[in-house]
Amino acid sequence: MYDIRPVASVIGRLTAVLGATMILAAMIDAYSGHENWRGTGFAAFLTLTASSAVVLVTRSAIEERLSRQQAFLLTTLVWVVLPVFGALPFLYGPADTPYRLDFTDAYFEAVSGLTTTGATVMSQLDTAPPGLLFWRAVLQWYGGVGIVVFAMVFLPAMKIGGMQFFRSESFDIGTDILPRAAEVAGQLFWIYLALTVGCVLAYSATGMEAFDAICHAMTTVSTGGLGNYDTSFAGFSAGAQYVAVLFMMLAALPFIRFIELSRGRARPIVRDRQVQGFLGVVLVVSGLVMLWLLFEGRTDVEAAFRASLFNITSITTGTGYASAPYDSWGGLPIALFFTVALIGGCAGSTSCSAKVFRYQILFAALIQQIRRIHSPSGIFPLRYDNRAVEPEVLSSVMAFFFVFVTALSVWAILLSMFGLPAITAISGAVAVLANVGPGLGTQIGPSGNYADLPEGAKWICSMGMLLGRLEFISVLVLLTPSFWRR
Repeated sequence: MYDIRPVASVIGRLTAVLGATMILAAMIDAYSGHENWRGTGFAAFLTLTASSAVVLVTRSAIEERLSRQQAFLLTTLVWVVLPVFGALPFLYGPADTPYRLDFTDAYFEAVSGLTTTGATVMSQLDTAPPGLLFWRAVLQWYGGVGIVVFAMVFLPAMKIGGMQFFRSESFDIGTDILPRAAEVAGQLFWIYLALTVGCVLAYSATGMEAFDAICHAMTTVSTGGLGNYDTSFAGFSAGAQYVAVLFMMLAALPFIRFIELSRGRARPIVRDRQVQGFLGVVLVVSGLVMLWLLFEGRTDVEAAFRASLFNITSITTGTGYASAPYDSWGGLPIALFFTVALIGGCAGSTSCSAKVFRYQILFAALIQQIRRIHSPSGIFPLRYDNRAVEPEVLSSVMAFFFVFVTALSVWAILLSMFGLPAITAISGAVAVLANVGPGLGTQIGPSGNYADLPEGAKWICSMGMLLGRLEFISVLVLLTPSFWRR
């Protein structure tokens, strides 16, 4: 029997952080005179009571090291358990209002927040309690921090999806997972906070109200996308949309590069092939969509440039904001939106989906194979970003893509079994497994939400968001009996 007390201790402490933040959300509602503070306060009481009990019971189990089994178990249970408590403020919302959700919807909303997916079942957000809006935003902000630490510490150590390629870039942690996680989190916190504060100030400079600026800064830097209004970003000024584009792009870059920048090293971020590839995808695809909009005569040059750049950046980074109903723009834009949703941002960022570096490694492997066919006697080492790619890394990347594509097919089939239209089922599978948020079509597209999906479909979507954020294989490993044998 493996000792799960160290795992429970970490989860208990993280849950306590959620409980403390619920108190802040309750105070915001109390200050604004909204009765929702009682429900959120009760949720905070339950969360802090449960987390305190776990921490006390496991106080003698704190270890400096985690075994591989414990590391895999921790990364999965954190994302499964925390949404249970994150859902409580939605469960105890004001009675007889759209803001009191049943457990299915509340868990869906919390999972979407902590995985920074940005899918929502809530409507009438324009009149929602401010504390509840703040809670949605802070869930995503916490999720963004957790995702970067997960990507920089746990995935390289567990050799998931080719992430072991980055262990030499200040990722190498040996077996000291918890101390390294705390160290990386400490470094990241100040960078993450600085980006958030900068985003708040930039939004405020465009005329956005302070509360909206704070909430949207948290969901922008986390590339989460849960907004304060049913119209998402459509009601904000052009200046605010350009600010969002800038910070969505920054949040989708490898955070290790920001750590290097803070130490006076600017060259790595400029020469990083991931960064170059990500920016290239966003700019090229945005240009194609802009030309399409102009050719169709839908708008003027500036509006076409802004709409294409904003929405392509939002979908590529997995933020999920929408400034326009882009699913009505026509066939080519829809195909391009579908494509960039499957690409994502850079590894080690808050963005989602398959990540640019995996496509680049597979493309390099394809070129290598073509050269071998032309010159069977030649030696063509596989390299990426001026470094050798070990066979283990390539096979790990290929395994990730196999599972990713298979999961997309399975989830599309599962959603279609609930009677959903093909466009809803297919785009919904991409939206949740790639942690993008909005899908396509009238039901879950940029102008809709997931509220009207059948209850079973919502649970399928919740599981998909968790599976996608955990990079698939880290969950599948837990289902392998041989992994748990001593």
